[in-house]
Amino acid sequence: MKLTPEQMAAAQKANLETLSGLTNQALQSIEKLVELNMHIAKQSLGESMSSAKKALEVKDIQQLLAHQAEAVQPMAEKIMAYSRHLYELAHETQVSFTKSAEKEFQEGQKKMNALVEDWAKNAPAGSDAAVHAMKQAITSAASVFETSQNAVKHAVEVAQTNLSNATSAVEKNIQSSNKTASKKSSEK
Repeated sequence: MKLTPEQMAAAQKANLETLSGLTNQALQSIEKLVELNMHIAKQSLGESMSSAKKALEVKDIQQLLAHQAEAVQPMAEKIMAYSRHLYELAHETQVSFTKSAEKEFQEGQKKMNALVEDWAKNAPAGSDAAVHAMKQAITSAASVFETSQNAVKHAVEVAQTNLSNATSAVEKNIQSSNKTASKKSSEK
């Protein structure tokens, strides 16, 4: 089972294309992250200036407390939204890389099966056990890969559910805190 120079060149070309594709995917994810951070920075700057102007207009402690209570909920909501965006970006990147890995594994498996079949045709008599062992090893590797992929997908689903639950809990806490703060400021 000897590789020809053409087969080696084709494999190198395929590897280079895969590397290029993964690099492009990573750069796209980085670009989206930079865009998100720039958007947040611009938005935060504007809101900080507005909040500072309002704080300068405060005349007594009750107005200051009311101003602070107003600022807490939107900030917490923005932090949660930012966290969700980061998670979605990470998830999107992970899905993209997983698809590439699955594609490469399937193509590699096809090539390996073809090599084994070619080798089996030219194998000396009595090497049926070795051919069978190689085919079994390829099948086992495919099974391990599939099991691993399913475990990763399940872990991502669990993480997504946990994030959603945590987000809901934080949002409920923020709402109840704001109601409590509003009641306290209206009582004074």
